[in-house]
Amino acid sequence: MLVLEGAQAGLSWSTVLKKRENYRIAFEGFYPEKVAVFDEERIGAILADPGVIRNRSKVRSAIRNAKVFMEIQKEFESFDEYIWGFVDGIPIRNEFREMKEIPAKTPLSERISRDMKQRGMNFVGPTIIYALMQSIGMVNDHQVNCFRYQEICDL
Repeated sequence: MLVLEGAQAGLSWSTVLKKRENYRIAFEGFYPEKVAVFDEERIGAILADPGVIRNRSKVRSAIRNAKVFMEIQKEFESFDEYIWGFVDGIPIRNEFREMKEIPAKTPLSERISRDMKQRGMNFVGPTIIYALMQSIGMVNDHQVNCFRYQEICDL
């Protein structure tokens, strides 16, 4: 998810969703130990692939972030333990009634972003991190009148 969220920076989410399977192939199933060792030849192949967003900075970021991701795994036993530790393992449940109430970032996403950047990651700004938090279920931002809101609360 972190690779996809970083790729989405400055673009529409639908653009990335359409390319998700191509990303899965180009980035070896998103296995960090595989991505972390991509060399210049592999970067060139990815940048030549029209099925992904061909942005050198974003591709290099995925490689750098994979290395840091593995360091975090070692320190916390898993990335899951690290990221969910910011919410004590309990999803945040917001009660928004209108789309305009849903923030692009929060103080918590800013804190996580700072921590990740201090560890050496990039393309992990607070807006990207908030989108990550939403996508992995750390925060439920479905509107209260959405059929998914209660389903997610009941998980």
